[in-house]
Amino acid sequence: MPETKTLPETLDAVIVGAGFGGMYMLHRLRGLGLTARILEQADGVGGTWYWNRYPGARCDVESMQYSFSFDEGLQQEWQWSERFAAQPELLRYANHLADRYDLRRDIHFETRVASARFDEATERWTVATDKGEVVSARHCVMATGCLSAARLPDIKGIGDFRGETYHTGYWPHEKVDFTGKRVAVIGTGSSAIQAIPVIAAEAAQVTVFQRTPNFSIPSRNAPMDEAYERSWKSDYAARRQQARMMRTGILYAINPASALEVDAATRTAEYERRWANGGTAFMGAFSDLILNKASNDTAAEFVRDKIRGIVKDPVTAEALAPKDHPIGTKRICVDTNYYETYNRPNVALVNLRETPIETITAGGIRTSAREFDFDVIVFATGFDAMTGALLKIDFEGRGGRRLSAEWEHGPRSQLGLMVAGFPNLFMITGPGSPSVLSNMIVSIEQHVDWIAGLLGHLQARGLTCVEATEEAQAEWVRHGMEVAQKTLYPSAASWYMGANIPGKPRVFMPYIGGVGVYRETCDAVAAKGYEGFRLAGPRVRAAAE
Repeated sequence: MPETKTLPETLDAVIVGAGFGGMYMLHRLRGLGLTARILEQADGVGGTWYWNRYPGARCDVESMQYSFSFDEGLQQEWQWSERFAAQPELLRYANHLADRYDLRRDIHFETRVASARFDEATERWTVATDKGEVVSARHCVMATGCLSAARLPDIKGIGDFRGETYHTGYWPHEKVDFTGKRVAVIGTGSSAIQAIPVIAAEAAQVTVFQRTPNFSIPSRNAPMDEAYERSWKSDYAARRQQARMMRTGILYAINPASALEVDAATRTAEYERRWANGGTAFMGAFSDLILNKASNDTAAEFVRDKIRGIVKDPVTAEALAPKDHPIGTKRICVDTNYYETYNRPNVALVNLRETPIETITAGGIRTSAREFDFDVIVFATGFDAMTGALLKIDFEGRGGRRLSAEWEHGPRSQLGLMVAGFPNLFMITGPGSPSVLSNMIVSIEQHVDWIAGLLGHLQARGLTCVEATEEAQAEWVRHGMEVAQKTLYPSAASWYMGANIPGKPRVFMPYIGGVGVYRETCDAVAAKGYEGFRLAGPRVRAAAE
């Protein structure tokens, strides 16, 4: 168990969350000579990769790119074992970071932040934990992650089941043994698509309950190729820089052509090549797949045809082929033998569009068509994405403003970094930034570096307070909505839009303009003395008086 520590009464900064964002933020704040602590509700580091231990959990960004670039020694010395790293290896990487930079001494584990209140007189945040501890901090940095507030579906009888239940986002640390068991999996999003093939190889029977099918591309995962690893490590600086300017923060070739300006044979050949290579780079087959519905239709139909060719039962294949959203407008998944798994005799699909779940019973699940008996139910039902973890905390800003009220109609922020009315409160990969549409580590590094740059700017000038202006925030929100409407993304009822949470406002939450454009925007804001932010402190106030 982690060592019990007493939280200091005053700090320069409190960081909430000990995932990759929180740990890197702590490292940078130490470099500025600031006192900082991380408050983490888990008993270990890793964030996403601490909690998501479900069978088959794996990153959908290549290992050579899903890694930090700030330390040349780190990126040269660390060796990944696979093209796409699995959860255990990613958690080892997180623990290596904590050890390499001696971070644990400033992390308070098993500590959940309950509330944070801004004191206008002192320009400090009073942060209260679930243990009753209170700390005063000049700055508060939220590194709570975009996909960390797991949700259970609102299904009648959910508490009545007498068998084992698991949620993919809160998986046990010990191995779950499915041998000989009848398993229900509710949901077919990314975690289910990764978990189902692994569970099916062990369980006696797996029944998948699907409401909405998702597009998935084979990962073609394999042990790390030594030559491929050397090619990256010999050219890391240039490749990292290129990746930072890509729309997704992931370096892969994007075909500049439209899907409609080539003939059918050429188009199909490009899709076949991308399918064979595997991974989300499939969406780079043509430049207009997220902009033009007719172009997108060609890619979507190609994948649907692949599903029909893989899944032997035509009824099951058709149920697995998405038809209600353009490909890529919901999180495109990456899998290992997902569609092939439905050819196993011990795997069945229940289409909830045709026979919805009526109730969970003591012994299993009853749909409108029949009753099923199960030993285990796995809820792969996703997260209250992007805002869920933030709104679990009672934030009170300037003039008693509450974040929950400010975001009642959807999240509003300046650059996804700060919220007007909440001085000295920062978000890492918050709503209004590329975040979940990007390589998260690239976005984390950019956000942490930008925040550290701003705090260094305040230090050098004897300033104590920074706040987003209402005008800049309103303009950024307007711009974000305008850019999103130029794409196909808002046409899908996705968790990007909050559509998976009943009653949540339907607002496209991430910034779709691209990682490179966003970085340039943030750099320009900093170069103009942090335009769009109000900087204050004793010297500024004295001059004003």
